[in-house]
Amino acid sequence: MDTLQKLPVVSIDVPLPRRRTPFGQFVRRFTRNRAAVISAIFVLLLAVVAIFAPFIAPYDYDEVNFAAITVTPSAAYLFGTDALGRDVLSRLIYGARVSLFVSLIAQFVIIVVGVPIGILSGFLGGWVDIVIQRIIDVLYAFPSLLFIIIIMTYLQGTLSESDTALAQTLSEVNDATGGLLGVLIALGLVFWLTVSRIVRGEVLSIKEKEFIVAARAIGATNRHLMLRHILPNILAPVLVAIAFGIPNVIMLEAGLSYLGLGTKPPVPSWGLMIAEGVKNFRSFPHLLIAPGLTLAITLLSFNYLGDGIRQALDPSLRND
Repeated sequence: MDTLQKLPVVSIDVPLPRRRTPFGQFVRRFTRNRAAVISAIFVLLLAVVAIFAPFIAPYDYDEVNFAAITVTPSAAYLFGTDALGRDVLSRLIYGARVSLFVSLIAQFVIIVVGVPIGILSGFLGGWVDIVIQRIIDVLYAFPSLLFIIIIMTYLQGTLSESDTALAQTLSEVNDATGGLLGVLIALGLVFWLTVSRIVRGEVLSIKEKEFIVAARAIGATNRHLMLRHILPNILAPVLVAIAFGIPNVIMLEAGLSYLGLGTKPPVPSWGLMIAEGVKNFRSFPHLLIAPGLTLAITLLSFNYLGDGIRQALDPSLRND
């Protein structure tokens, strides 16, 4: 017994597994997807190019050189020039500004309008939910592209004919944005609908869970429940919807510009450049190939990025 008491006590430190934060888990899962990582790098570079376009572009987007009209790609003009002697590469760089600006404004409208309306509709229920959903049903009844074209045509006619102070102010804003005011208003009226429905569905599934019932039992107000308990739990589907919504907006803006309803020349837009390139494709294919490939790669990158975010946030797709 005395011998046992004299034995030294040896302590063994067993290292506990390191607990990752939710953000760390998201980053680890996201970086496993090589396509998503490459797409994220491309999108980041595209954003940097758009922000610093005046310093990166070799020429101004409206700089005309009549001595170099429809020049094929060369050392002086890497992507060639158009029918007015303007550098295609510079116009692509400035066109990235237009595409990203329109898409970010559309996503801002989704966050400011679609998310709160979806939360209120799903959380309050009753007549509030019925009224909101019937309004959304009415807006959904119109084809999105046709609805946007009608709105933009009406705005353009109103701004050109009316001489009121409001019309003049809107006209100045429209000129300052290169003719994008109608696009921004039209997208703001349409693109919040889907996200609002997604948020409503998520709120309906969350508001009856145990932690919400417990918070309500201790006296939490509706405002506290929506901001502190429900909103953080619906961020994942909202982020995924925004990631997939950006390429949809870019494609729609390019389509509107292709139809002549987007930016006003000489402000460059990828859709407008594609429309000009189609006319001269047989003689000068670089006028179509350059903006077409740029648009295609951008859309593909945003789609891969959105898919990577979805896989990193969706519990059913995790392989931890």
